[in-house]
Amino acid sequence: MKVSVKDAINIITSKVEHWYEKAVALLPNLALAIVVFLLFYVLAKLVKKYAGSLLGKVSQRRALNDLFTSILYFAVLAVGAIIILWLLGLTEIIATLLAGVGILGLALGFAFQDITANFISGILIVLRRPFEVGDIIESKDQVGSVTNINLTLTTIRTFQGLEVLIPNKQVYQEVVTNYTHTPERRIDLAVGVSYGDDLRKVKDLTIKAVESVSSIDQSKGVTLFFDEFGDSSINFKIRFWGKSASQSDFLAAKSDAIVAIKEAYDQNDIMIPFPIRTLDFGIKGGEKLSELPIYQQNGEK
Repeated sequence: MKVSVKDAINIITSKVEHWYEKAVALLPNLALAIVVFLLFYVLAKLVKKYAGSLLGKVSQRRALNDLFTSILYFAVLAVGAIIILWLLGLTEIIATLLAGVGILGLALGFAFQDITANFISGILIVLRRPFEVGDIIESKDQVGSVTNINLTLTTIRTFQGLEVLIPNKQVYQEVVTNYTHTPERRIDLAVGVSYGDDLRKVKDLTIKAVESVSSIDQSKGVTLFFDEFGDSSINFKIRFWGKSASQSDFLAAKSDAIVAIKEAYDQNDIMIPFPIRTLDFGIKGGEKLSELPIYQQNGEK
């Protein structure tokens, strides 16, 4: 089929006229779309500004605050873009974009699930504030002072001077002990004495020895409870309180109490059994080794 130049011109002209008519018909929606864009742009700026101001009052983490405000800013712009596309009759593009975002989000979720979990945990830590920078915490056998909380990691400095990085997911999901939020710490000191010692005497001497220590909180009192018959000793726990929850006061009180108990026992002939097994046949109802028949026979020989 042969098309003349005149026919080609007519086809092009009709197409241009059709596009022109559509453009003219779309002008009101296009103008409205521009207005909507400007409105949502201003709204996004306002949301970012006031959200940043509000977050600054509840969180001192500038990086996290900036991230939140940026997410809100682009979320408002995204809503505006969807409304603009709808006004222009481009609903198919909207469906395609939403489907693409969903697939992309699902893929990223699987690929970076640990990072996502740490990120969300970091947000929850900042919002719930179970601990703050400067607090002394214990998490997963790590004890130290919190020096930094970012989007994915919590950094603590141990009492040995080591910097330990703990994933926020672990910190948020595991048990965390915050020593700073509790102003007092009790020391439960385990001690064992020989079966041959007078337990009432042991109790009185031990309590008096600990009460004489200046590094403990004298107002809290000292208690002692026997709790088991051990393999080579009768075991008990002496309980007393440090002057504060700080690690230095806690260790000082415990150390001074150990020294005081040891000195009191040495002065009163109370024995703390060594971690060895001793066979003593002469204790309360037993027989001395020298009196056993085998030793008497050897002695006669």
